[in-house]
Amino acid sequence: QVQLVESGGGLVQAGGALRLSCAASGRTFGSGAMAWFRQPLGKEREFVAVVHWGTRTSNYAESAKGRFIASGDVSGTTMYLQMMDLKPEDTAVYYCAADARYAGEMWLGYDYWGQGTQVTVSS
Repeated sequence: QVQLVESGGGLVQAGGALRLSCAASGRTFGSGAMAWFRQPLGKEREFVAVVHWGTRTSNYAESAKGRFIASGDVSGTTMYLQMMDLKPEDTAVYYCAADARYAGEMWLGYDYWGQGTQVTVSS
């Protein structure tokens, strides 16, 4: 059984930083991709960042560029999201996602999901 478990969320003041972690078990995604999405309360799930381990490439949402860095283990078992200069609009539940083939920005493309971790940024 494949599981993705996120950790590292919490409450932080605007301008602060947090590091989210995602640990995969049950299989690895070394030739696939692991991604971060977020869902603000009452809004749709949105793409944040993806790392394609197979091609060693990454992609970020415009809102994340320059502030967030996605990294992890190239074996595709662990992924991190270092978030800096956090803003109140970054408040959301952050989800880790993984897939053996898909590495895009559409959440429907990912087969595996974590339970999410809450990030709250106070102003």
